[in-house]
Amino acid sequence: MEKKVSNSSPESTDNMYAILAYLWILCLVPLLMKKDNEFIKFHSKQGLMLFIIEIGVSVVGIIPLLGAIVYILGFLVCGILSLIGIVQVLMGNKWKIPMLGDWAEQIKI
Repeated sequence: MEKKVSNSSPESTDNMYAILAYLWILCLVPLLMKKDNEFIKFHSKQGLMLFIIEIGVSVVGIIPLLGAIVYILGFLVCGILSLIGIVQVLMGNKWKIPMLGDWAEQIKI
């Protein structure tokens, strides 16, 4: 589900902050600095959800064998979703990550 934000693409500084949202712990930077911008907040919430999942995957990765499999697959999926999110930011779209996007919308900031 893609939604175009507006007819014009967001400013380059907005894009930079929204891209940071998909880069691991850096998702906290736009959440704290640009709360008033809806485009950035949308992507920051999704980036925060990906970050939380990455932490969970890291914890599960401690388990021998099964944990290693979950760790590799989890980081692969999170990496792909982050890459798609970054591309959508550059296109000026609000792309909702399946399932995670719904959870991210419930975050009150």
